[in-house]
Amino acid sequence: MSKKIFSLLVMICSFLITTNTFAQTNATEESIMRSNGKIYVVMAVCITILVGLILYLITIDRKVGKIEDRN
Repeated sequence: MSKKIFSLLVMICSFLITTNTFAQTNATEESIMRSNGKIYVVMAVCITILVGLILYLITIDRKVGKIEDRN
């Protein structure tokens, strides 16, 4: 019973979080960032962070694999 309540609570919270983010968008700020070219800087930073995290996870997976093979 507690798993059902927990999953329902998580679903409700995720719904509330997404509705708040939709309410905060402003079309004029977005178009200003596009016209100034800043949106590309933001995307480059996000992609760099994502690639770095993926590479970090791959190296950790390899290290754990080597440790598992030793034992």
